[in-house]
Amino acid sequence: MSNALKLHPTITSLSQALAKRELSATELAQDCLRQIEAKAELNAFVHVDADLTLAQAREADAMLAAGRGNILTGLPIAHKDVFVTQGWRSTAGSNMLKHYTSPFDATVVHQLRAAGCVTLGKLNCDEFAMGSGNKHSAFGPTHNPWDTTAVPGGSSGASAAAVAAKLVIAATGTDTGGSVRQPAALCGVSGIKPTYGAVSRYGMIAYGSSLDQAGPIAASALDLVDLLDVMSGFDNKDSTSAEHCKGVPNAPGRIRAEFNSATANFSSDIAQPLKGLRIGVPKEFFGEGLSSDVALAIEAALKQFEKLGAQRVDISLPRTNLSIPAYYVIAPAEASSNLSRYDGVRYGHRSDSYSDLADMTARSRAEGFGAEVKRRILIGTYVLSHGYYDAYYLQAQRLRRMIVDDFQAALTQHCDVIMGPVTPTVAQPIHQNQNDPTADWLADIYTLGLNLAGLPGMSVPCGFGKGASGKPLPIGLQIIGNYFEEGRLLAVAHQYQQVTDWHQRVAGQA
Repeated sequence: MSNALKLHPTITSLSQALAKRELSATELAQDCLRQIEAKAELNAFVHVDADLTLAQAREADAMLAAGRGNILTGLPIAHKDVFVTQGWRSTAGSNMLKHYTSPFDATVVHQLRAAGCVTLGKLNCDEFAMGSGNKHSAFGPTHNPWDTTAVPGGSSGASAAAVAAKLVIAATGTDTGGSVRQPAALCGVSGIKPTYGAVSRYGMIAYGSSLDQAGPIAASALDLVDLLDVMSGFDNKDSTSAEHCKGVPNAPGRIRAEFNSATANFSSDIAQPLKGLRIGVPKEFFGEGLSSDVALAIEAALKQFEKLGAQRVDISLPRTNLSIPAYYVIAPAEASSNLSRYDGVRYGHRSDSYSDLADMTARSRAEGFGAEVKRRILIGTYVLSHGYYDAYYLQAQRLRRMIVDDFQAALTQHCDVIMGPVTPTVAQPIHQNQNDPTADWLADIYTLGLNLAGLPGMSVPCGFGKGASGKPLPIGLQIIGNYFEEGRLLAVAHQYQQVTDWHQRVAGQA
Protein backbone atom coordinates (compact mmCIF):
# COMPACT_ATOMS: atom_id res chain seq x y z
CA MET A 1 0.00 0.00 0.00
CA SER A 2 1.27 3.51 -0.84
CA ASN A 3 1.02 6.15 1.85
CA ALA A 4 -2.72 6.23 2.58
CA LEU A 5 -2.52 9.73 4.04
CA LYS A 6 -1.23 11.08 0.73
CA LEU A 7 -4.14 9.44 -1.08
CA HIS A 8 -6.61 10.71 1.52
CA PRO A 9 -5.03 13.91 2.92
CA THR A 10 -8.05 15.27 4.82
CA ILE A 11 -10.09 13.93 7.72
CA THR A 12 -13.22 13.97 5.57
CA SER A 13 -11.70 12.01 2.69
CA LEU A 14 -10.00 9.51 5.00
CA SER A 15 -13.18 9.01 7.02
CA GLN A 16 -15.16 8.42 3.84
CA ALA A 17 -12.63 5.82 2.67
CA LEU A 18 -13.01 3.98 5.99
CA ALA A 19 -16.80 4.18 5.86
CA LYS A 20 -16.84 2.79 2.29
CA ARG A 21 -14.49 -0.04 3.35
CA GLU A 22 -11.88 1.05 0.84
CA LEU A 23 -9.46 0.29 3.64
CA SER A 24 -9.82 -0.76 7.24
CA ALA A 25 -8.62 1.06 10.35
CA THR A 26 -6.22 -1.82 10.92
CA GLU A 27 -4.73 -1.56 7.42
CA LEU A 28 -4.47 2.20 7.84
CA ALA A 29 -2.69 1.86 11.20
CA GLN A 30 -0.26 -0.69 9.76
CA ASP A 31 0.53 1.63 6.87
CA CYS A 32 1.17 4.55 9.24
CA LEU A 33 3.43 2.41 11.45
CA ARG A 34 5.48 1.55 8.34
CA GLN A 35 5.74 5.23 7.45
CA ILE A 36 6.90 6.09 10.97
CA GLU A 37 9.64 3.47 10.71
CA ALA A 38 10.62 4.63 7.23
CA LYS A 39 10.98 8.24 8.41
CA ALA A 40 12.67 7.51 11.71
CA GLU A 41 15.35 10.09 10.87
CA LEU A 42 12.82 12.82 11.71
CA ASN A 43 12.90 11.64 15.34
CA ALA A 44 9.24 12.60 15.68
CA PHE A 45 8.15 9.65 17.84
CA VAL A 46 9.62 8.78 21.22
CA HIS A 47 7.45 5.70 21.87
CA VAL A 48 5.59 3.44 19.47
CA ASP A 49 3.84 0.23 20.48
CA ALA A 50 2.37 -1.59 17.48
CA ASP A 51 0.38 -4.01 19.62
CA LEU A 52 -1.43 -1.21 21.46
CA THR A 53 -2.08 0.66 18.22
CA LEU A 54 -3.44 -2.35 16.35
CA ALA A 55 -5.68 -3.28 19.27
CA GLN A 56 -7.24 0.19 19.07
CA ALA A 57 -7.53 -0.13 15.29
CA ARG A 58 -9.43 -3.40 15.61
CA GLU A 59 -11.82 -1.75 18.07
CA ALA A 60 -12.36 1.07 15.57
CA ASP A 61 -13.10 -1.45 12.81
CA ALA A 62 -15.68 -3.08 15.09
CA MET A 63 -17.30 0.33 15.74
CA LEU A 64 -17.46 1.03 12.01
CA ALA A 65 -18.87 -2.40 11.24
CA ALA A 66 -21.58 -1.91 13.89
CA GLY A 67 -22.53 1.49 12.51
CA ARG A 68 -21.33 3.29 15.65
CA GLY A 69 -18.54 5.22 14.01
CA ASN A 70 -18.23 8.97 13.49
CA ILE A 71 -15.96 11.14 11.37
CA LEU A 72 -12.96 10.50 13.65
CA THR A 73 -13.36 6.75 14.09
CA GLY A 74 -10.32 4.84 12.87
CA LEU A 75 -8.26 7.94 12.16
CA PRO A 76 -4.54 7.66 13.04
CA ILE A 77 -3.35 10.34 15.45
CA ALA A 78 -0.53 10.79 17.95
CA HIS A 79 -0.11 12.73 21.17
CA LYS A 80 2.52 15.19 22.26
CA ASP A 81 4.41 13.55 25.08
CA VAL A 82 3.09 15.93 27.72
CA PHE A 83 -0.31 14.20 27.64
CA VAL A 84 -0.32 11.20 29.95
CA THR A 85 -1.53 8.01 28.27
CA GLN A 86 -2.14 4.52 29.48
CA GLY A 87 0.18 1.96 27.92
CA TRP A 88 2.61 4.38 26.28
CA ARG A 89 5.32 6.15 28.22
CA SER A 90 4.66 9.75 29.24
CA THR A 91 8.03 11.48 29.49
CA ALA A 92 7.52 15.19 28.68
CA GLY A 93 10.74 14.87 26.69
CA SER A 94 12.74 14.58 29.92
CA ASN A 95 15.08 12.12 31.57
CA MET A 96 13.20 12.96 34.76
CA LEU A 97 10.24 10.92 33.42
CA LYS A 98 12.16 8.67 31.03
CA HIS A 99 10.44 5.46 32.15
CA TYR A 100 7.18 6.85 33.54
CA THR A 101 3.90 5.22 32.51
CA SER A 102 0.64 6.77 33.60
CA PRO A 103 -2.21 4.81 35.23
CA PHE A 104 -4.78 7.05 33.48
CA ASP A 105 -5.39 8.99 30.28
CA ALA A 106 -5.42 12.77 30.02
CA THR A 107 -8.91 14.09 29.32
CA VAL A 108 -7.92 15.12 25.77
CA VAL A 109 -6.57 11.60 25.12
CA HIS A 110 -9.75 10.06 26.55
CA GLN A 111 -12.03 12.28 24.43
CA LEU A 112 -10.29 11.45 21.17
CA ARG A 113 -10.07 7.78 22.11
CA ALA A 114 -13.81 7.69 22.86
CA ALA A 115 -14.43 9.12 19.39
CA GLY A 116 -12.58 6.14 17.94
CA CYS A 117 -9.25 7.72 17.06
CA VAL A 118 -6.33 5.28 16.88
CA THR A 119 -3.19 6.31 18.77
CA LEU A 120 0.08 5.64 16.95
CA GLY A 121 2.31 6.69 19.83
CA LYS A 122 3.88 9.59 21.67
CA LEU A 123 5.55 12.54 19.98
CA ASN A 124 8.84 14.20 20.84
CA CYS A 125 8.82 17.69 22.38
CA ASP A 126 11.01 20.21 24.11
CA GLU A 127 11.56 19.08 27.69
CA PHE A 128 8.48 19.97 29.75
CA ALA A 129 7.37 22.03 26.72
CA MET A 130 10.14 24.59 27.33
CA GLY A 131 11.52 25.64 23.97
CA SER A 132 10.86 27.12 20.55
CA GLY A 133 12.58 24.59 18.32
CA ASN A 134 12.21 21.06 19.70
CA LYS A 135 15.97 21.20 20.41
CA HIS A 136 15.69 20.70 24.16
CA SER A 137 14.36 17.15 24.26
CA ALA A 138 16.29 14.53 26.23
CA PHE A 139 15.71 12.24 23.23
CA GLY A 140 17.36 14.48 20.68
CA PRO A 141 15.91 17.11 18.32
CA THR A 142 13.08 16.55 15.89
CA HIS A 143 13.83 17.51 12.28
CA ASN A 144 11.66 19.59 9.98
CA PRO A 145 10.39 17.38 7.11
CA TRP A 146 10.83 20.28 4.65
CA ASP A 147 14.53 20.51 5.52
CA THR A 148 15.99 18.09 8.04
CA THR A 149 18.74 20.56 8.96
CA ALA A 150 16.08 22.98 10.28
CA VAL A 151 13.97 23.01 13.43
CA PRO A 152 10.28 22.11 13.21
CA GLY A 153 9.44 24.74 15.83
CA GLY A 154 8.57 24.04 19.41
CA SER A 155 7.62 22.82 21.76
CA SER A 156 5.04 20.82 19.75
CA GLY A 157 7.52 20.45 16.91
CA ALA A 158 7.16 16.72 16.48
CA SER A 159 3.36 17.04 16.38
CA ALA A 160 3.61 19.46 13.44
CA ALA A 161 6.40 17.47 11.78
CA ALA A 162 4.42 14.21 11.99
CA VAL A 163 1.39 15.83 10.33
CA ALA A 164 3.53 17.51 7.65
CA ALA A 165 5.35 14.24 6.88
CA LYS A 166 2.04 12.36 6.57
CA LEU A 167 2.82 10.04 9.48
CA VAL A 168 -0.52 10.90 11.12
CA ILE A 169 -3.65 12.68 9.98
CA ALA A 170 -3.58 14.88 13.09
CA ALA A 171 -1.79 15.34 16.39
CA THR A 172 -2.31 17.00 19.74
CA GLY A 173 -0.10 19.79 20.96
CA THR A 174 0.10 22.30 23.79
CA ASP A 175 0.54 26.04 23.54
CA THR A 176 2.07 27.94 26.48
CA GLY A 177 3.69 30.75 24.50
CA GLY A 178 3.00 29.77 20.89
CA SER A 179 3.90 26.09 20.91
CA VAL A 180 1.04 24.97 18.65
CA ARG A 181 1.00 27.97 16.30
CA GLN A 182 4.76 28.33 15.84
CA PRO A 183 5.54 24.71 14.80
CA ALA A 184 2.41 24.63 12.64
CA ALA A 185 3.74 27.71 10.82
CA LEU A 186 7.26 26.35 10.40
CA CYS A 187 6.04 22.95 9.13
CA GLY A 188 3.35 24.21 6.76
CA VAL A 189 0.30 22.81 8.58
CA SER A 190 -2.64 24.31 10.48
CA GLY A 191 -2.89 24.55 14.26
CA ILE A 192 -5.12 26.29 16.78
CA LYS A 193 -4.71 27.39 20.39
CA PRO A 194 -8.21 27.70 21.86
CA THR A 195 -9.27 30.14 24.55
CA TYR A 196 -7.77 29.33 27.94
CA GLY A 197 -10.22 27.01 29.69
CA ALA A 198 -11.95 25.76 26.54
CA VAL A 199 -10.03 22.46 26.60
CA SER A 200 -9.27 20.47 29.75
CA ARG A 201 -5.72 20.51 31.09
CA TYR A 202 -6.31 17.41 33.24
CA GLY A 203 -3.54 14.91 32.57
CA MET A 204 -1.42 17.46 30.72
CA ILE A 205 2.02 17.64 32.35
CA ALA A 206 2.20 21.24 33.55
CA TYR A 207 4.67 23.93 32.56
CA GLY A 208 2.91 27.27 33.21
CA SER A 209 -0.55 26.57 34.58
CA SER A 210 -2.10 29.96 33.79
CA LEU A 211 -0.75 29.81 30.22
CA ASP A 212 -0.88 26.15 29.09
CA GLN A 213 -3.65 25.17 26.70
CA ALA A 214 -4.09 22.10 24.51
CA GLY A 215 -4.82 22.39 20.81
CA PRO A 216 -4.90 20.21 17.67
CA ILE A 217 -2.61 20.29 14.63
CA ALA A 218 -3.79 19.06 11.21
CA ALA A 219 -3.52 19.92 7.53
CA SER A 220 -6.42 22.36 7.31
CA ALA A 221 -8.84 24.52 9.27
CA LEU A 222 -11.69 22.19 8.34
CA ASP A 223 -9.83 19.26 9.90
CA LEU A 224 -9.25 21.33 13.04
CA VAL A 225 -13.00 21.84 13.40
CA ASP A 226 -13.56 18.09 13.66
CA LEU A 227 -10.79 17.68 16.23
CA LEU A 228 -11.38 20.71 18.44
CA ASP A 229 -15.12 20.03 18.49
CA VAL A 230 -14.40 16.76 20.32
CA MET A 231 -11.54 18.07 22.47
CA SER A 232 -13.38 21.12 23.79
CA GLY A 233 -15.61 20.66 26.83
CA PHE A 234 -16.04 21.31 30.54
CA ASP A 235 -14.12 18.96 32.83
CA ASN A 236 -14.76 19.00 36.58
CA LYS A 237 -11.31 17.46 37.08
CA ASP A 238 -9.74 20.71 35.87
CA SER A 239 -10.34 23.72 38.12
CA THR A 240 -9.57 26.10 35.23
CA SER A 241 -12.03 24.47 32.82
CA ALA A 242 -14.79 26.77 31.56
CA GLU A 243 -18.37 25.60 32.09
CA HIS A 244 -19.79 28.09 29.61
CA CYS A 245 -18.37 29.90 26.61
CA LYS A 246 -20.15 33.22 26.01
CA GLY A 247 -23.30 31.77 27.57
CA VAL A 248 -23.14 28.50 25.63
CA PRO A 249 -22.34 25.26 27.50
CA ASN A 250 -18.75 24.19 26.90
CA ALA A 251 -19.42 20.79 25.38
CA PRO A 252 -18.74 18.81 22.21
CA GLY A 253 -20.73 20.37 19.38
CA ARG A 254 -20.04 23.97 20.41
CA ILE A 255 -17.18 24.52 17.97
CA ARG A 256 -19.03 22.93 15.07
CA ALA A 257 -22.15 24.99 15.78
CA GLU A 258 -20.18 28.24 15.91
CA PHE A 259 -18.28 27.32 12.74
CA ASN A 260 -21.57 26.62 10.92
CA SER A 261 -23.17 29.80 12.26
CA ALA A 262 -20.23 31.97 11.22
CA THR A 263 -20.16 30.40 7.77
CA ALA A 264 -23.91 30.96 7.36
CA ASN A 265 -23.53 34.61 8.38
CA PHE A 266 -20.89 35.33 5.78
CA SER A 267 -21.97 37.47 2.85
CA SER A 268 -24.15 35.86 0.19
CA ASP A 269 -21.78 37.39 -2.36
CA ILE A 270 -19.94 34.28 -3.55
CA ALA A 271 -16.95 36.28 -4.75
CA GLN A 272 -16.66 38.22 -1.47
CA PRO A 273 -17.97 36.01 1.34
CA LEU A 274 -16.01 37.92 4.00
CA LYS A 275 -17.55 41.28 3.14
CA GLY A 276 -17.87 43.30 6.34
CA LEU A 277 -15.17 41.42 8.24
CA ARG A 278 -12.69 43.85 9.79
CA ILE A 279 -9.11 42.56 9.98
CA GLY A 280 -6.86 44.36 12.42
CA VAL A 281 -3.22 44.51 11.37
CA PRO A 282 -0.94 45.55 14.27
CA LYS A 283 1.88 47.86 13.20
CA GLU A 284 4.05 46.32 15.93
CA PHE A 285 4.00 42.97 14.07
CA PHE A 286 5.79 44.49 11.06
CA GLY A 287 8.77 46.22 12.60
CA GLU A 288 12.43 45.43 13.05
CA GLY A 289 13.25 41.72 13.11
CA LEU A 290 10.62 40.57 10.61
CA SER A 291 12.30 38.98 7.61
CA SER A 292 11.38 40.21 4.15
CA ASP A 293 10.14 36.83 2.89
CA VAL A 294 7.76 36.44 5.84
CA ALA A 295 6.54 40.04 5.44
CA LEU A 296 5.83 39.50 1.74
CA ALA A 297 3.92 36.26 2.35
CA ILE A 298 1.79 37.86 5.08
CA GLU A 299 1.07 40.86 2.90
CA ALA A 300 -0.03 38.57 0.04
CA ALA A 301 -2.33 36.70 2.42
CA LEU A 302 -3.89 39.93 3.66
CA LYS A 303 -4.51 41.02 0.07
CA GLN A 304 -6.23 37.69 -0.56
CA PHE A 305 -8.52 38.35 2.39
CA GLU A 306 -9.30 41.77 0.95
CA LYS A 307 -10.23 40.09 -2.34
CA LEU A 308 -12.62 37.94 -0.29
CA GLY A 309 -14.30 41.14 0.88
CA ALA A 310 -12.60 41.77 4.22
CA GLN A 311 -11.62 45.26 5.29
CA ARG A 312 -8.08 45.90 6.48
CA VAL A 313 -7.77 48.11 9.56
CA ASP A 314 -4.48 49.41 10.94
CA ILE A 315 -4.31 48.90 14.71
CA SER A 316 -1.76 49.11 17.49
CA LEU A 317 -0.84 46.62 20.20
CA PRO A 318 1.64 48.93 21.93
CA ARG A 319 2.93 46.47 24.50
CA THR A 320 3.85 43.72 22.03
CA ASN A 321 7.58 44.01 22.74
CA LEU A 322 6.93 43.84 26.48
CA SER A 323 5.22 40.46 26.17
CA ILE A 324 8.64 38.77 26.10
CA PRO A 325 9.86 40.05 29.49
CA ALA A 326 6.42 39.59 31.03
CA TYR A 327 6.17 36.01 29.79
CA TYR A 328 9.71 35.07 30.77
CA VAL A 329 9.01 36.15 34.34
CA ILE A 330 5.55 34.59 34.73
CA ALA A 331 6.14 31.30 32.90
CA PRO A 332 9.40 30.41 34.72
CA ALA A 333 7.80 31.36 38.04
CA GLU A 334 4.95 28.92 37.40
CA ALA A 335 7.41 26.31 36.11
CA SER A 336 9.46 26.62 39.29
CA SER A 337 6.36 25.81 41.31
CA ASN A 338 5.06 23.05 39.03
CA LEU A 339 8.37 21.22 38.69
CA SER A 340 9.05 21.17 42.42
CA ARG A 341 7.04 17.92 42.53
CA TYR A 342 9.90 16.10 40.78
CA ASP A 343 12.00 15.50 43.84
CA GLY A 344 13.19 11.90 43.41
CA VAL A 345 10.84 10.72 46.16
CA ARG A 346 7.42 9.97 44.71
CA TYR A 347 8.00 9.25 41.04
CA GLY A 348 10.40 10.10 38.27
CA HIS A 349 14.17 9.85 38.22
CA ARG A 350 16.03 9.11 41.46
CA SER A 351 19.80 9.35 41.72
CA ASP A 352 21.71 6.15 42.44
CA SER A 353 24.15 7.89 44.73
CA TYR A 354 23.28 10.23 47.62
CA SER A 355 24.06 10.77 51.30
CA ASP A 356 20.73 11.95 52.73
CA LEU A 357 17.25 13.08 51.68
CA ALA A 358 18.29 16.60 50.71
CA ASP A 359 21.23 15.28 48.72
CA MET A 360 18.98 12.73 46.99
CA THR A 361 16.58 15.46 45.89
CA ALA A 362 19.37 17.74 44.69
CA ARG A 363 21.16 15.02 42.75
CA SER A 364 17.94 13.61 41.26
CA ARG A 365 16.91 17.02 39.96
CA ALA A 366 20.40 17.81 38.67
CA GLU A 367 20.55 14.52 36.76
CA GLY A 368 16.92 14.44 35.60
CA PHE A 369 16.42 17.96 34.28
CA GLY A 370 18.09 19.36 31.17
CA ALA A 371 19.82 22.72 30.83
CA GLU A 372 16.83 24.72 29.55
CA VAL A 373 14.55 23.44 32.31
CA LYS A 374 17.16 24.22 34.97
CA ARG A 375 17.58 27.70 33.50
CA ARG A 376 13.85 28.44 33.75
CA ILE A 377 13.52 26.93 37.23
CA LEU A 378 16.35 29.17 38.44
CA ILE A 379 14.78 32.26 36.87
CA GLY A 380 11.39 31.38 38.32
CA THR A 381 12.73 30.71 41.79
CA TYR A 382 14.64 33.99 41.70
CA VAL A 383 11.67 36.16 40.72
CA LEU A 384 9.50 34.51 43.39
CA SER A 385 12.07 34.93 46.14
CA HIS A 386 11.75 37.42 48.99
CA GLY A 387 12.86 40.86 47.89
CA TYR A 388 12.28 40.24 44.20
CA TYR A 389 8.63 39.11 44.11
CA ASP A 390 7.26 42.67 44.05
CA ALA A 391 9.94 43.97 41.72
CA TYR A 392 9.57 41.26 39.07
CA TYR A 393 6.61 38.91 39.41
CA LEU A 394 3.96 41.45 40.47
CA GLN A 395 5.19 43.92 37.85
CA ALA A 396 4.95 41.23 35.16
CA GLN A 397 1.38 40.44 36.22
CA ARG A 398 0.46 44.13 36.00
CA LEU A 399 1.95 44.26 32.54
CA ARG A 400 -0.04 41.15 31.66
CA ARG A 401 -3.23 43.01 32.53
CA MET A 402 -2.21 45.86 30.25
CA ILE A 403 -1.56 43.43 27.38
CA VAL A 404 -5.06 42.01 27.88
CA ASP A 405 -6.47 45.54 27.73
CA ASP A 406 -4.60 46.24 24.47
CA PHE A 407 -6.14 43.18 22.80
CA GLN A 408 -9.61 43.94 24.14
CA ALA A 409 -9.47 47.54 22.95
CA ALA A 410 -8.56 46.36 19.46
CA LEU A 411 -11.08 43.51 19.24
CA THR A 412 -14.03 45.40 20.70
CA GLN A 413 -13.50 48.84 19.15
CA HIS A 414 -11.63 48.45 15.89
CA CYS A 415 -11.71 44.95 14.37
CA ASP A 416 -13.27 41.49 14.41
CA VAL A 417 -10.06 39.48 14.07
CA ILE A 418 -6.35 40.29 14.15
CA MET A 419 -3.87 38.96 11.59
CA GLY A 420 -0.12 38.97 11.22
CA PRO A 421 2.93 36.72 11.19
CA VAL A 422 3.42 33.80 13.56
CA THR A 423 7.22 33.93 13.52
CA PRO A 424 9.75 36.57 12.42
CA THR A 425 11.57 34.13 10.09
CA VAL A 426 11.23 30.72 8.49
CA ALA A 427 12.59 27.70 10.39
CA GLN A 428 16.16 28.24 11.52
CA PRO A 429 19.01 25.68 11.46
CA ILE A 430 18.92 23.22 14.36
CA HIS A 431 22.36 24.21 15.63
CA GLN A 432 21.84 27.97 15.46
CA ASN A 433 22.05 30.00 18.70
CA GLN A 434 23.83 27.23 20.60
CA ASN A 435 26.03 29.80 22.33
CA ASP A 436 23.13 32.10 23.18
CA PRO A 437 20.44 29.99 24.88
CA THR A 438 17.97 32.87 25.23
CA ALA A 439 18.13 34.03 21.58
CA ASP A 440 15.40 31.55 20.59
CA TRP A 441 13.03 33.30 23.00
CA LEU A 442 12.75 36.20 20.54
CA ALA A 443 11.03 33.90 18.02
CA ASP A 444 7.91 34.05 20.22
CA ILE A 445 7.42 37.81 19.92
CA TYR A 446 4.13 37.54 17.97
CA THR A 447 2.63 34.62 19.89
CA LEU A 448 3.27 35.25 23.60
CA GLY A 449 0.64 37.98 24.00
CA LEU A 450 -2.22 35.58 23.28
CA ASN A 451 -1.21 33.22 26.06
CA LEU A 452 -0.83 36.09 28.51
CA ALA A 453 -4.31 37.27 27.51
CA GLY A 454 -5.85 33.77 27.23
CA LEU A 455 -7.16 34.50 23.73
CA PRO A 456 -7.65 31.99 20.89
CA GLY A 457 -5.31 32.08 17.91
CA MET A 458 -4.33 29.87 15.02
CA SER A 459 -1.78 29.48 12.26
CA VAL A 460 -2.50 28.59 8.64
CA PRO A 461 0.06 28.14 5.83
CA CYS A 462 0.33 31.20 3.59
CA GLY A 463 3.52 30.86 1.56
CA PHE A 464 7.19 29.94 1.48
CA GLY A 465 10.52 31.60 2.14
CA LYS A 466 14.10 30.50 1.66
CA GLY A 467 15.83 28.67 4.50
CA ALA A 468 19.50 28.86 5.43
CA SER A 469 20.22 25.82 3.25
CA GLY A 470 18.43 27.37 0.28
CA LYS A 471 15.40 25.08 0.48
CA PRO A 472 11.86 26.50 0.51
CA LEU A 473 10.37 26.57 4.00
CA PRO A 474 6.75 27.27 5.01
CA ILE A 475 5.39 30.52 6.44
CA GLY A 476 2.31 30.77 8.65
CA LEU A 477 -0.37 33.45 8.97
CA GLN A 478 -1.64 34.06 12.49
CA ILE A 479 -5.36 34.72 13.01
CA ILE A 480 -6.45 35.97 16.45
CA GLY A 481 -9.98 36.30 17.80
CA ASN A 482 -11.82 37.27 20.94
CA TYR A 483 -12.60 34.87 23.77
CA PHE A 484 -14.34 31.59 22.80
CA GLU A 485 -14.54 32.51 19.11
CA GLU A 486 -12.64 29.44 17.89
CA GLY A 487 -15.42 28.42 15.51
CA ARG A 488 -15.43 31.84 13.90
CA LEU A 489 -11.64 31.84 13.49
CA LEU A 490 -11.79 28.43 11.84
CA ALA A 491 -14.56 29.61 9.52
CA VAL A 492 -12.50 32.64 8.44
CA ALA A 493 -9.43 30.45 7.88
CA HIS A 494 -11.50 27.94 5.89
CA GLN A 495 -12.62 30.67 3.49
CA TYR A 496 -8.97 31.52 2.85
CA GLN A 497 -8.03 27.88 2.33
CA GLN A 498 -10.82 27.41 -0.19
CA VAL A 499 -9.09 29.86 -2.54
CA THR A 500 -5.45 28.97 -1.76
CA ASP A 501 -3.53 25.69 -1.78
CA TRP A 502 -0.68 26.36 0.65
CA HIS A 503 -2.18 23.87 3.11
CA GLN A 504 -2.21 21.18 0.41
CA ARG A 505 1.53 21.34 -0.27
CA VAL A 506 3.51 18.28 0.82
CA ALA A 507 7.08 18.39 2.10
CA GLY A 508 9.46 18.13 -0.86
CA GLN A 509 6.77 19.25 -3.33
CA ALA A 510 6.56 23.03 -2.68
